[in-house]
Amino acid sequence: MSLTETPEHTALREAVAALGKRHGRDHDRASLWQEAGELGYLGVNLPEEYGGGGGGITELSLVLEELGAAGCPLLMLVVSPAICGTVIARFGTEEQKRRWLPGLADGTRTMAFGITEPDAGSNSHRITTTARRDGTDWLLTGRKVFISGVDIADATLIVGRTEDARTGKLKPCLFIVPRDAPGFERRRIDMELHAAEKQFELTLDDVRLPADALVGDEDAGLLQLFAGLNPERVMTAAFGIGMGRYALARAVEYARERTVWKTPIGAHQAIAHPLAQAHIDLELARLMTREAAHLYDTGDDIGAGEAANMAKYAAGEACVRAVDQAVHTLGGNGLTREFGLASLITAARVSRIAPVSREMILNYVSHQTLGLPKSY
Repeated sequence: MSLTETPEHTALREAVAALGKRHGRDHDRASLWQEAGELGYLGVNLPEEYGGGGGGITELSLVLEELGAAGCPLLMLVVSPAICGTVIARFGTEEQKRRWLPGLADGTRTMAFGITEPDAGSNSHRITTTARRDGTDWLLTGRKVFISGVDIADATLIVGRTEDARTGKLKPCLFIVPRDAPGFERRRIDMELHAAEKQFELTLDDVRLPADALVGDEDAGLLQLFAGLNPERVMTAAFGIGMGRYALARAVEYARERTVWKTPIGAHQAIAHPLAQAHIDLELARLMTREAAHLYDTGDDIGAGEAANMAKYAAGEACVRAVDQAVHTLGGNGLTREFGLASLITAARVSRIAPVSREMILNYVSHQTLGLPKSY
């Protein structure tokens, strides 16, 4: 992997940054989503034959990062084209690809992703949402929580479990559930964090689905699930890096202009050094994110799993520190609506928590990379 971005990637960054600048921090999500789709940015990772840009997660992560750096990140980029689009492109039937990918690519259709459960979190081994056959149909029953954007999505890609006929054990499978399917109910979760994309609890009560609602091979199990989870981690890293860059840029601008005792506060090392450290942390996280995206795009799912987890961890930590230092640099101004940083204090913590906590990533690295024994 080259550490120098290609001219095409640089051009993509510049074009998306210009789009983000036009919309800004007070953007209208629907308007930005529509324009980004019309310009081809939402589907840069999807196959050209289905209306996409023919790129990969590398290109899509650049889009999300630059929108975030402009103050207008689109959370559903993580979900709709990155997770759902990738899974359907890799494992879906030809009919599923034709039905969904063009709309996901141009933004006229969106898809949510449902994996997290009240008692299992994101642990695919403890998911209790189950699917059982009824003739040629499937009946899906279970609950999901903290599912983003269900109210604006045309369907939700639900992670359920089916019984393996050979072993009797449950294995994860993926189902496309239309938003208006009978028995598919949603309840909005009252969050203190205000975001354009709302969070929902889902209830599936014997939701009847046709045979072609199943995505991919019933026996593929975790392979197909991780095909969506690795891009999710890469994109979450890009989300955090973009947010951190936005906060850092506001702080640097303020530190250059704010003058105390005839000297810009940025001249003082107590201000300058923490901002420099925040920049270093964000750049290191960006390198790890680029490696993770590269490994995934070249087909190294195992290597991408380790790198994507590391990238998400590094970006989450860097984002929280950058936002904290930005607010601290502005003092009281950092808590005003005018400068648009206060809301990032809570938003930044999401990059540590979702879609997998920093502690679970440390577990993954200690077990999978270092070979240490498990405590659970």
